[in-house]
Amino acid sequence: MKGLLMDALELLESEARSLGVALHSVELTVDGETVLSAGSAPLGVQSPHRMYSIAKTVTGFAVGLLAAEGGLSLDDPVTGHFPEMGPCHPWLEQTTLRHMLAMLGPHASTTYKGSDDAWLESYFRVPPAYPPGTAFAYDTSGAYVLAALVERTAGTSLVDYLRPRLLDPLGISDDFRVRPGPEPISHGGSGLVCRPHDLLCLAHLLLDGGVHDGEALLPAGFLREATTVHADTALQTWGTPFRGGYGYQVWLPERGGYLMYGLGGQIVYCEPEHRLALVVTADAQACQSGDQRLAGLVFRHLVDPLVGAPPRPVIGAPAERRLEWPSPRHRAGNAIDLHDRYTPCSAGAWPTDLRLDVGADGGTLGSPSDGWRLDLDPGAARPQRFGQDGRPVVVTAGWAAPRTLDVVCWFVDDELAVIRQRLHAGPEGTLTVRSQGFGERFDQRWNFAGAFSPSPSPAARP
Repeated sequence: MKGLLMDALELLESEARSLGVALHSVELTVDGETVLSAGSAPLGVQSPHRMYSIAKTVTGFAVGLLAAEGGLSLDDPVTGHFPEMGPCHPWLEQTTLRHMLAMLGPHASTTYKGSDDAWLESYFRVPPAYPPGTAFAYDTSGAYVLAALVERTAGTSLVDYLRPRLLDPLGISDDFRVRPGPEPISHGGSGLVCRPHDLLCLAHLLLDGGVHDGEALLPAGFLREATTVHADTALQTWGTPFRGGYGYQVWLPERGGYLMYGLGGQIVYCEPEHRLALVVTADAQACQSGDQRLAGLVFRHLVDPLVGAPPRPVIGAPAERRLEWPSPRHRAGNAIDLHDRYTPCSAGAWPTDLRLDVGADGGTLGSPSDGWRLDLDPGAARPQRFGQDGRPVVVTAGWAAPRTLDVVCWFVDDELAVIRQRLHAGPEGTLTVRSQGFGERFDQRWNFAGAFSPSPSPAARP
């Protein structure tokens, strides 16, 4: 099995890199035993990582626990728990917690924008599109409202409510947290930060029917309902794994098993028959539909070879491997020496200035005025810090074409993001820069194409 998994991981990593997708970690168990573990420095299965919409499943568990404790009923109208939001549209008055768990609420999309301040109120104020229970729509605002409901009912934060009931018994790390939205409410739709291995513990709990060490941590009745198809997702355009149906804040692939999924390529999959549990973290934002494409690759290379055959015993130590960051093509013969400071000479070019000290063996790229500098090592990945805030990043670079330097900066903190730049030094001295920024809350100024010219006076250089 070890050889099979190493070959499969190599194929997965190769195809992901060809798409510009960075795999951050992979951990796979069969019948509770780890058979594959891999990470890309400085990340790995024990490194805190933003998990985005996997928060929805965690929020769903909290709602189920509260229902079992009698704090609420899944058939409660959501408006009954937020009377201050009334009066509401009749379709909202008819919307139950059960509808919201199954993504069968009355809204056709998320009701807030990232720049809004009142996410909770938006759910009750934005006019609904149709009666609840009639159409599936992936609505992150509904999960945000459910998290607010948990915190209002329990009188504590989402994580503090779950800590003694679920997280501590499973041995989940203290790194497990849920970032707030603009209000003092845990972002139960997309704010989860935790170690990838923490999610593996939750996956094992699902495989064991909600029981851990003989103790029922998740109500059996709720778990049966949560893993039953309530919503038809056949119209989803995200790929095969997402078209089998939706339970309560969890995807139910047609192949069987349970799937949790987050922006950028955060994947948790459990397959009960073979007792397979898989956690993948990644950043696929620089590839169009990259997270969905990654999900297809993960199923093809890591799931199908194992579940397409009779269960087999696990033999020997787990296969371990270091994952490589995607890196631009590099040919030293394309390089030239650049040692100058540049300022924009066309509309839209940004930042305020650029300073390059680079050659075939690498060097630095930065903006003295804007306070950042990157160390470049063509053909290698360099962990470092970005800007005055010191955000952790991994930088890859390469001389991809004559006089053309490609630089990719991967942000690896709570907000996954990517800056990708191509810099072409013309023989007349003009520096043409094409820049792309990817991320849920990323500064759009990084998306530009423009030109820079050398600073007119050496005295202007730092």
